[in-house]
Amino acid sequence: MPYSHGAAMRPERLLRLVPGLLFLALLLVALEWAVNAGLIRRALMPPPSAIWEVLQDLITSGEVLGPLTATLRLVFIGFGIGSVIGIALGTAMAWWAPVYRLLEPLVEMVRPLPKSALVPPLMLFLGIGDTMKITSVALAVTFPVLVNTLQGVRGVDRVLLDSARTHGWGTARALWHVVLPAALPFILAGMRTSLGLALIIAVLSEMLTGQGGLGFLILDMQRSFLIRQMYAWLVILALVGLALNALFAWAEARALHWQTRNG
Repeated sequence: MPYSHGAAMRPERLLRLVPGLLFLALLLVALEWAVNAGLIRRALMPPPSAIWEVLQDLITSGEVLGPLTATLRLVFIGFGIGSVIGIALGTAMAWWAPVYRLLEPLVEMVRPLPKSALVPPLMLFLGIGDTMKITSVALAVTFPVLVNTLQGVRGVDRVLLDSARTHGWGTARALWHVVLPAALPFILAGMRTSLGLALIIAVLSEMLTGQGGLGFLILDMQRSFLIRQMYAWLVILALVGLALNALFAWAEARALHWQTRNG
């Protein structure tokens, strides 16, 4: 697709968001009315207007920056480590049959495990510091990326590989210039799925350890029965997830567009 055509499509893509945004606004209005009418207990669910006031205070005071930075640090470091491991292992398993036979039983045994269940044993071995949290995030990211990379590399057109061999390309050059670019859509799909998992596990590990970040604050506000503050931090967490997904979607579109132009 030519770049100018993609740019021209952007207003249309923005228009597609309008129904969803209107529906969200309608839900907020309905919730405001239900709380003020006494249909929902204010002690359990404050009206959105009250949550908005707290949210404004958190943002304008800069109080949000510290916890947000702490959580995003865990997400980005764990996501980066897990992605590298997943791509490396997935490529190796798809390219070399002995590696696949060696690792496939272990991967299939660990992959279905909820990664949240691994946090408690990791706490025993690594303590409750950042090392444990980053390791938890990396484990959650590794397996979706690994599986998608494996499928992507296996699905590479054999004609491309034969052409590379005909030109005398070695394994490393063929992998880097042919296999990985061709498998990139699969790899990015796995990474996009893993990004959401990274945020989930980062927040969960913060809740379980009771240290720093958005996860700790949400749980601490609930325990202190500061309900408006709890929901405000939940909104911030939701916005973080939305922003991360949008950022990755933008990067993914650019990466695949670059591949299309130069492939």
